[in-house]
Amino acid sequence: MKVELWCLGKNTLKYLDSGISDYEKRLKHYVPFSLEVFSIPSAKKNEIPENIKRVEAEIILKKLQPTDHLVLLDELGKHYSSTQFSQEIQQYFNHVNGRLIFLIGGAFGFSDDVYNRANAKISFSKMTMNHLLFRLVFLEQFYRAMTILKGEPYHH
Repeated sequence: MKVELWCLGKNTLKYLDSGISDYEKRLKHYVPFSLEVFSIPSAKKNEIPENIKRVEAEIILKKLQPTDHLVLLDELGKHYSSTQFSQEIQQYFNHVNGRLIFLIGGAFGFSDDVYNRANAKISFSKMTMNHLLFRLVFLEQFYRAMTILKGEPYHH
């Protein structure tokens, strides 16, 4: 199974690049993994958030295949401990036939069309987090989940 992390918009917080790159390399030891960043048109100053989400949804939905398992990383999703998250990952590995895609939305979240297409929603915190910073947080937690599944000492 291939695992992909999809993100909207390029990283403008350059200090995150080395951490993101490090975890991408580490993850490839465990599973075929890639991070894909989708270019999105720049929003105009007073652009309506619903219009932005609609454009983002068109980009996302066009790229999805029917067999893809889409997991939204969303504040409205289910909360897990790191161990529970690793168990959920194992369930995906056992039951998903297509690609496993985790999606970090843009600054305004997801459109209804993306919510309707999603197979699952996961939240990492009740707190709001910058979607660019969350890329690194997700990668670390996914790496932690992989080490838990392999019984490695990274997670104490």
